[in-house]
Amino acid sequence: MTIQSSPGSSGFLPGSSGYLDMFPERRMSYFSNSYVIGLTVAAGIGGLLFGYDTGKSLFSFAIFMVSSFQSGVISGALLYIKDEFEVVNQSSFLQETIVSMALVGAIIGAAGGGWINDAYGRKKATLLADVVFAAGSVVMAAAPNPYVLILGRLFVGLGVGIASVTAPVYIAEASPSEVRGGLVSTNVLMITGGQFLSYLVNLAFTEVPGTWRWMVGVAGVPAVIQFCIMLCLPESPRWLFMKDDKAKAIAILSKIYDVARLQDEIDHLSITEEEECQKRNDVKISDVFKSKEIRLAFLVGAGLQAFQQFTGINTVMYYSPTIVQMAGFSSNKLALLLSLVIAAMNAAGTVLGIYLIDHFGRKKLAISSLAGVIASLFILAGAFFGKSSGSSNELYGWIAVLGLALYIACFSPGMGPVPWTVNSEIYPEQYRGICGGMSATVNWISNLIVAQTFLSIAEAVGTGSTFLMLAGIAVLAVVFVIMYVPETMGLAFVEVEQIWKERAWGSSSNTESLLEQGNDK
Repeated sequence: MTIQSSPGSSGFLPGSSGYLDMFPERRMSYFSNSYVIGLTVAAGIGGLLFGYDTGKSLFSFAIFMVSSFQSGVISGALLYIKDEFEVVNQSSFLQETIVSMALVGAIIGAAGGGWINDAYGRKKATLLADVVFAAGSVVMAAAPNPYVLILGRLFVGLGVGIASVTAPVYIAEASPSEVRGGLVSTNVLMITGGQFLSYLVNLAFTEVPGTWRWMVGVAGVPAVIQFCIMLCLPESPRWLFMKDDKAKAIAILSKIYDVARLQDEIDHLSITEEEECQKRNDVKISDVFKSKEIRLAFLVGAGLQAFQQFTGINTVMYYSPTIVQMAGFSSNKLALLLSLVIAAMNAAGTVLGIYLIDHFGRKKLAISSLAGVIASLFILAGAFFGKSSGSSNELYGWIAVLGLALYIACFSPGMGPVPWTVNSEIYPEQYRGICGGMSATVNWISNLIVAQTFLSIAEAVGTGSTFLMLAGIAVLAVVFVIMYVPETMGLAFVEVEQIWKERAWGSSSNTESLLEQGNDK
């Protein structure tokens, strides 16, 4: 099994490390092309929605700045929803349902989002997500009772689920390989930025009549903005190539690459497209499990998404104000203020991750991140064990806050962006939409499980024991990453595809170095 190089590249694939070593003047940096940055930011607004919603209920986490904005707001709004609706205040299950209904919608949206992406394109999928999300925000803001609010959360989740599949793929397919990781991670920055923004909105509306309605209603604004921007932006060039619309694809690629590299990229895409056409059929979910190499890739991608959730990120970001209150800070406003600091650290850590992911590598970054997560979860567990012992010492409250801050500082540069980045680049073109949707669905299902069980488990066994359970899962995640996740930093899409072929069927003398690179980096 050999990797066929494109004409004019002197034996190297465009964007590969060998190609860029031979032609260093063609290497692109993160900020070298304003057009690519613009596409990335516009697509990333979907993450803003999700982040804003998490802060709003302190329970939603999404993919793109638009979804990120909605996620943070729900965490803060939940504190005031309980004040308005007594039935919510008296029921932990209803609180969890308000938060997690968006996740039910996200599961459905992600499951269908892969097919929508492959059939209608990344651009139309994003526009659909914006419309559904904005509609859900309006329904929530006008909700006369908790049950209409839950319906609005379902609509919001549908939009977030579709966006969570679309944004990473759209960004990855428009990105040069040498900066692909950082650009896809920008989408995660939009999520964390949305969470931070949601806490600012929460604080701004704490003294305004109808506090929580303003919090959730404002979440629709980023969706409207993204919808308007996306109308003016192009479709993914790789998707256009796959649909045999080469003229439009080349016009877009000419805005990304200089003339010398452009021809090599076009030649390579043409060769790849010819190979894909020979074996392309309508891809179904069952096909993912029939192909050994695709099955291996999906298991790695889905595993990373599951571990991202089960190591506790939603426990921290969705319930941070509640955790702060449990740690001894009873004021709603103080809890929101401390959560704002946590959200700011989350955004700052993601900025660091944007740099590290294309310099340190995906695999090393994930392992380092998980090591810090394990340590911080032990600190959180110790703080809550001390608090539950009956001590009135406020030190335990501050230790809990320190544990939360350390968790975010370790998680945000690594396990925040790495699963989304890896999933955007490990699948072949014809499987990228459906596998991306399936892995995102795994993320949302895992998210839902955490959302529906954290408070109940904490009440049953104690918060300290719950955090110890999360630490144990994080240890398993380290083992998983070491054993199964390849390093994809700086590899062209076809090189990543070859890694799975080598793992599935063995490596030939011509491709052995790629397998070693994927395992050892």
